[in-house]
Amino acid sequence: MKRRDLEFACAVMAIGLLAGVAGAATTLVLHTVEHLTYHYSFGTLLDGVTESSPARRAVGPMIGGALAGLGWWLLRRRARVPSLTDAISAPAPMPRLALSLDAGLQVLLVGAGASLGREGAPRQFAAALGDLGVSRLALTANDRRILLGCAAGAGLAAVYSVPMGGALFAIQIVLRSWSLRTVGTAMITSSLAVAVAAPVTRLDVPLHWPDANLSYLLTGFAILLSPLALVVGRGFNRLMQYAKTHRVGDSWLLIPAVAGAGLLVGVLSHWWPELPGNGKSVLTVSVASGLTMTSAGAILLLKPMLTAAFLRAGAVGGMLTPALATGAAMGSVVAMAVNSWTPLTVSVPAVSLACAAGVLAITQGAPAWAALFVWELARPPLWLLIVFAAAAAAANLLDSLLKKRSDHESPPATPDNARHIG
Repeated sequence: MKRRDLEFACAVMAIGLLAGVAGAATTLVLHTVEHLTYHYSFGTLLDGVTESSPARRAVGPMIGGALAGLGWWLLRRRARVPSLTDAISAPAPMPRLALSLDAGLQVLLVGAGASLGREGAPRQFAAALGDLGVSRLALTANDRRILLGCAAGAGLAAVYSVPMGGALFAIQIVLRSWSLRTVGTAMITSSLAVAVAAPVTRLDVPLHWPDANLSYLLTGFAILLSPLALVVGRGFNRLMQYAKTHRVGDSWLLIPAVAGAGLLVGVLSHWWPELPGNGKSVLTVSVASGLTMTSAGAILLLKPMLTAAFLRAGAVGGMLTPALATGAAMGSVVAMAVNSWTPLTVSVPAVSLACAAGVLAITQGAPAWAALFVWELARPPLWLLIVFAAAAAAANLLDSLLKKRSDHESPPATPDNARHIG
């Protein structure tokens, strides 16, 4: 074996181990913050929110938001925090400390109840640790990019115990490469990371699938729902993009802005305790058929609006689980409407997750990964992967067709309209 190949093999092992450490560390910190914020000892975040006092529900997220806003104000005054994609692609070493501190602030904010995804922090922290771990090895620029991209996917895999989902995330979304070297590295690092984080995560399946009456006709129903998934997914993307482009600057205003967003989610949690956190609570009650049509409709509107409020305030966090939660709420509304207003009967858990997969396919542009990730979160019967894949593929196909039509109808770039193109 050549020395370069030997060093790369050692780097792959190191990346997997460090990503597992990153996943375990962020999970521990997240759970600690959740328990401190809502003052509970056992159970899920939803249990903690439901059992906490009205004052704690409102004040806890506000204090967490103020602390996170203070941290970001101080951090951004001294360092630039690049996007993870830019940091992975840059030839220079990552700003490891800045990325790690930013990840820590994300965990603090999400643990306090912010409506943002928790998956951004372990991806950043895993990539920063991985960059440090392989910094002394003689790696080519392409090998370094593969390793750091796989570190991000492995960090995602570690916190949710989804080795296949984490590997495919690195392959299809971060690196966008199906080379043998990329696929092999992604599979090994994600599997190692899940194993290393197991003492903390206990390999628990994030969602508990109920014994539900299922039919293969769900595949056709999932395809019929694709236009709704397209509308919700595109609306989610546009709302988040608007919030990011109009966010509060990096001044001291970050503190009251993020605190205000925290207070908003805290107040609304009096009526909808599923709203605080990354969206797992919404997914949990959707799969358990625990939502009414009214509450599902309210969550469908409020979850993306709260996520946008935090982005508008200058906060940073993941978008995967908020998008999933929004899609699951839409699926619950549709399934309950069908069961109530028609002679048909459909599975609320299956339709909820099928819609979640469709929305995630739009927001991430990766239908295969969306279907696999949703299936791996709940581990329902294997054939339901076909249902989720049909929902994701149909929504993505509609999205592609609309984009092509829009590009075809767009006027050519002329001196008069060129500034409006792109």
